[in-house]
Amino acid sequence: MEDRIGQSVRAALDGEPRLDAAPPREWPVLLDRTFGPDDITLLRHEATGLLVAAGLAGDRLDGYVLALNEVITNVVLHAGGQGRIVLKIEDGSMWCVVTDSGPGIPGAYLDGVRTPETFQVGGRGLWLAHQLCDEVTTATGPIGTSIGLRIALGGIPDSR
Repeated sequence: MEDRIGQSVRAALDGEPRLDAAPPREWPVLLDRTFGPDDITLLRHEATGLLVAAGLAGDRLDGYVLALNEVITNVVLHAGGQGRIVLKIEDGSMWCVVTDSGPGIPGAYLDGVRTPETFQVGGRGLWLAHQLCDEVTTATGPIGTSIGLRIALGGIPDSR
């Protein structure tokens, strides 16, 4: 089977098709840049400023920034160190789409419902993203991964 990421096509790790990490519509883009190991802190602060300006606040802001930080840190640590982040707004929600050209995410880490073991080292980044965001989408394969993080603006989660 194949994944469709934007206009490109690639094989999925487990042979099952995966949804694109972000809906195909054109959105207002707030941030679109590549990043590496030295950019994590700056990127987190830049994204926080944009999220505050878009109306996200309080615990939802803090949680979304933590989820974003976990995903970009995973790119740096596990996917070759370089990635791309795009922040966009659609229909009252903020989307953060993070892509990389790493080897793909092992299937054991894709289950966002499975709680990591108490003494397990690592493996909490995607789990945290699933806990802190209204929606997390993943497209992964041997030529890279795209993760979408969505949170409703205005402080009220919706049920998409």
